Amino acid sequence: MGFLAALQFLTTIPVPWLREVSPEKLGRSVGYFPVVGLVIGLILVGLDGLFSFILPPSVTNILLLVSLVIITGAMHLDGFVDTCDGIAGHKMVEVRWQVMHDSRVGGFGIIGIVLLLLVKYVSLNNISASFMTPVLVLMPVLGRWAMVYAIFTLPYARPSGLGKVFKQETRWPMFALAMLVTMIVMVGLVWVTGFLLVFLIWFLIWVMTVAVAAYFKSKFVGLTGDTYGAINEVTETGVLVLASWLFGVG
Repeated sequence: MGFLAALQFLTTIPVPWLREVSPEKLGRSVGYFPVVGLVIGLILVGLDGLFSFILPPSVTNILLLVSLVIITGAMHLDGFVDTCDGIAGHKMVEVRWQVMHDSRVGGFGIIGIVLLLLVKYVSLNNISASFMTPVLVLMPVLGRWAMVYAIFTLPYARPSGLGKVFKQETRWPMFALAMLVTMIVMVGLVWVTGFLLVFLIWFLIWVMTVAVAAYFKSKFVGLTGDTYGAINEVTETGVLVLASWLFGVG
């Protein structure tokens, strides 16, 4: 139930046999977030094999990004945009919350999402084809692990909201499950590829997650559902940037 609830919440993949999930049960699905990341990664690997068979790398990579947006329903990108609008300028915390809840997109949000997708695309283009499979798996897994880490370790900012349910329900067992799943994926990637550098990526991503989450906390006096999504997007981008550095074509 926990995995299916997480799959339904984090993706657009239909789960027709799953009944309506209560907020509490959804909150307890956090431990399965990296498993959903693994599912997303395997789908991207399959699409990469299909696209690259008939299309040049640059077109394949942009289609992979489009596919990722479709699979996730752009949910995390939406949180990233709202977070960018919220951190812009010198505002009181309550005003920042209001800006993030506004359905309209501000200039800072538009600039942020354009730059984010541009960095993702350029990074993908600079990753060697022989390393693309492990990178496509690692990116969504670490992105969702980073959300779990942020949910578990930092306080929630607002007095209400779906993100608060995740915070309340994410206890040690769920956090330990997310860590275990992520570790298994990492060991599996090392076993298949033989490259221990994936652990270096994980360490650097952990450092980046701590820094980004602390920055968001300073702006919003805690984290929110939108900042959880933003952390996922920043983490995914960080994985691609690091992979282009470690496994680059040049």
